[in-house]
Amino acid sequence: MTGVPIGIKDLFCTEGVRSQAASHILDGFVPPYESTVSAKLRASGAVMLGKLNMDEFAMGSSNETSVYGPAINPWRRSGSNTPLTPGGSSGGSAAAVAADLCVAATGTDTGGSIRQPAAFTGIVGVKPTYGRCSRWGIVAFASSLDQAGPMTKTVQDSAIMLGVMSGHDPADSTTAPRPVPDFEAALTGDIRGKRIGIPKEYRMDGMPAEIEALWSDGAAMLRDAGAEIVDISLPHTQYALPAYYVIAPAEASSNLARYDGVRFGHRAEIRQGEGITEMYERTRAEGFGPEVQRRVMIGAYVLSAGFYDAYYRRAQRVRTLIKRDFETVFADGVDAILTPATPSAAFGIGEMADADPIAMYLNDIFTVTVNLAGLPGVSVPAGLDSDGLPLGLQLIGRPWEEGEMLNIASALEKAADFAHHAPNWW
Repeated sequence: MTGVPIGIKDLFCTEGVRSQAASHILDGFVPPYESTVSAKLRASGAVMLGKLNMDEFAMGSSNETSVYGPAINPWRRSGSNTPLTPGGSSGGSAAAVAADLCVAATGTDTGGSIRQPAAFTGIVGVKPTYGRCSRWGIVAFASSLDQAGPMTKTVQDSAIMLGVMSGHDPADSTTAPRPVPDFEAALTGDIRGKRIGIPKEYRMDGMPAEIEALWSDGAAMLRDAGAEIVDISLPHTQYALPAYYVIAPAEASSNLARYDGVRFGHRAEIRQGEGITEMYERTRAEGFGPEVQRRVMIGAYVLSAGFYDAYYRRAQRVRTLIKRDFETVFADGVDAILTPATPSAAFGIGEMADADPIAMYLNDIFTVTVNLAGLPGVSVPAGLDSDGLPLGLQLIGRPWEEGEMLNIASALEKAADFAHHAPNWW
């Protein structure tokens, strides 16, 4: 990747460059170390242009929880100047790539935070198998779900970048000691005989007709390329979103306990008569935004003594069942699964900000199962809606078989021939 200009999501620690996770509580934090993923990219010759906006601590689906303010999608609805969200949490990465500000960018995906913004901005976003890329030096949200991945213009670029980012890291015990395949060499475009599953549980009530039509068109494209389309069942899908929003906040509550204002970042002033406990409390109240506070409180609640079994342990059991659903399907000979990437195109900044938080969480409905099961997934731009906004399709691959998943994605990319670009209004 010598000379390739890339952007780095603000969640990645970069030596000597401020890394704030888009949070007030990390004001002024300059890491004395480099994350493993960004170090690998630098070692391959990539050039970091700068750090990119995101939702605070990666908690959000619209990039509106950032202390820097929202990132803006370079796309516009036809005939409208309404600023749109680029999705989240990797919204700045998606917007920068879509606007040609950089060739590629890093993202992280805990419940869809690479694939959803990729779909909203008409680019390719890859969430690798859990353990494929090191998490060392990446500010933690939910440790059993977080995974770094590339965000690029094309599937081929993603394959190249993923090859650089991947590999075992002794500093991260969750990385797998597996050789890194040549993902680019896997892009033969030949998918004849591959079996692509269409899960019936993803056909949800109220799904927009445009999403339904895009999904059908995507299946037809793969069929025309020689793949076999088969109906499959993932029966526990309906429980994925509630299980995710128990597990992720629980892990976030634990991970964010370290931010107390003592050693780095924002610290509230101690007032007359106050002790260190009051300083901790006000530091966290001032430093964390409303969405982070909400998730920390949910996490603390589900981990508390009276509710641990009722919520957290039950959610972990549901997670096991979701993973087993995928294992059963793949054991039956399915090579990849095709689904929509998002339930809609990009929405306007502020349009969902005052809504019930659950309405925002529903943006992850097609993506969270992949994180819960630790599987690889990719979003590929496949069409435009009636307002001229990009829509994406998601492919879910077998564990550790990103090469095959990306090869099927490249066939879909070629058939869809998405040649649209955001209008250069800025």
